[in-house]
Amino acid sequence: MHGYFLSLLNVVCEMAPYLLLGFLIAGILHVFVPQGFYRKYLSKDNKWAVLWAALLGVPLPLCSCGVIPTAIGLRNEKASKGAVASFLIATPQTGIDSILATFSLMGLGFAVIRPVAALVTGICGGLLVKRMVPEDDAAVSSCSSLSVESGNRIWRVLKYAYFKMIQDIGGRLVIGLLVAALIQVAIPDEFFLHFGSQPLLQMLVILIVAVPMYICSTGSIPVAAALIMKGLSPGAALVMLMAGPAVNLASILVVRKAMGRLFTWIYLLVIVCFSVLFGLLVNAIGISVKPVAAVDPCCAAEAMLPGTFKLVCAIVLTLLIIFALIMKLFERFTHKAVDPDTAVYTVEGMHCSHCEAAVCRAVEDISGVESASASASRNTLTIKGPAEEDAIRSAVEKAGYTFKGRSR
Repeated sequence: MHGYFLSLLNVVCEMAPYLLLGFLIAGILHVFVPQGFYRKYLSKDNKWAVLWAALLGVPLPLCSCGVIPTAIGLRNEKASKGAVASFLIATPQTGIDSILATFSLMGLGFAVIRPVAALVTGICGGLLVKRMVPEDDAAVSSCSSLSVESGNRIWRVLKYAYFKMIQDIGGRLVIGLLVAALIQVAIPDEFFLHFGSQPLLQMLVILIVAVPMYICSTGSIPVAAALIMKGLSPGAALVMLMAGPAVNLASILVVRKAMGRLFTWIYLLVIVCFSVLFGLLVNAIGISVKPVAAVDPCCAAEAMLPGTFKLVCAIVLTLLIIFALIMKLFERFTHKAVDPDTAVYTVEGMHCSHCEAAVCRAVEDISGVESASASASRNTLTIKGPAEEDAIRSAVEKAGYTFKGRSR
């Protein structure tokens, strides 16, 4: 257990400064970049829209669940399907927070190859969709307006960066850190070298595990680094970092419903094929990773003691995660008083604040809806006003979520 906690401490300390900085940049992007800025460059059905969609998506801190409603919202704002595909493929693979975290734990090579791979994959996928999928195939819901946040911008940046984002990915990030430390001490050294002569087999195993699961682009980093230390090839690790965050079973089903079968097949195959191609490229050019957590046992006691700055950052990050997750748990089991003219519905499929916003945008233009709020932790949608349940059901399902009817 002593070795496990030392490994965990070292991984957290190495990632904490970059995560805190990445969260802050993500908050600045969220607050200071207008939503209309993205729609402006994605609405045309040409190659430039595909390129802009990938370029705009790479730095955004959206996971595979959060990117789906955002992409559907862009489609509702008349973005071309090629641009939507490019955005869907490129965005969840990386983000400003995960790029910095990748650099902290896996080095400059991986920090560069991840956004480059996401950009190339998104552009190629978008161009294929533009060429092969007719524009009239996708079922597009009615255009909905975007709500405008109010309040002090600095406070909104900090709240989004260090509360909402941590609520969204904090649980998965903690799991990733715990699993990474466990891998360090539990899996025998050079375990994956049994597949050393068959790198494609390593990648196939990773794809089988990673594609159907929900994997956070940031939370997967310590796991990938730990697996490399146990003999997994860097190329196979990149496959996990690309394919895992970019797609999961739930996102496949939602994309199939919202965008059509052919679109979904291209979306899935591009992610799988390009992750393998970039994985082979990484192995071929010899990008190597030696995470800082990997030290010789003889000098572990000295080498694994982090510096003061990193330790302070780790403490701050830990406290923020604890606070955010406690508040999330508190919200889940706390029921607010409901006004007589307010109805609460059960909506499944929401995983983060972006999902909540997408559900609210979907219903806010319905006749009779005075205000709407959603909670991913409770799986609820609260509607104030005399809106018809059938209209709410239709809007929620068009946005890609499961409507279960009135909860109370």
